[in-house]
Amino acid sequence: MARDTLTEQARYIFTTGRSIRDFVDRNVAQLLAAEGSRSVCGELSVNQMHALMLIQKREKVSISELAALMGVSAPSASAMVERMVEKGALTRSPSARDRRRMEVRIAPAVQEDFERVNAVLLAAFERLVAKTGEETARMWCEVLERVKQVLDAEETAVRSKIPN
Repeated sequence: MARDTLTEQARYIFTTGRSIRDFVDRNVAQLLAAEGSRSVCGELSVNQMHALMLIQKREKVSISELAALMGVSAPSASAMVERMVEKGALTRSPSARDRRRMEVRIAPAVQEDFERVNAVLLAAFERLVAKTGEETARMWCEVLERVKQVLDAEETAVRSKIPN
């Protein structure tokens, strides 16, 4: 594949991916605004919701894992986790394998709120997918299946570099 073609394809995928991320962020922000102080999720920022999504996918993570997954420094991730623990969104406890290492999980009290957030996002994506049409949606799933394989391998590589 010619370098120019690869660059143009990468640029298009990047900008379209950014549009999808903006779509998610916009829907999350609207939901958080609607939730307000009725739930812990309503008190979180979009970045904190992103952290919750990363943690939910893995069930539990260390601060250093969360930092690597979010692409931020460990002190930044630690400060974010501290604020989220104070709000009651996360719990923090020593690792069963290494007592010096802290692991964070979604707080049980927030799980129901978070499932509602996921349901709202899923409904937004259902509307988006319906607008693309059945054939496009099928092809999109096929492409994303391959992209997911590559991203999973990337995440495994990132996690293997995190000290235990």
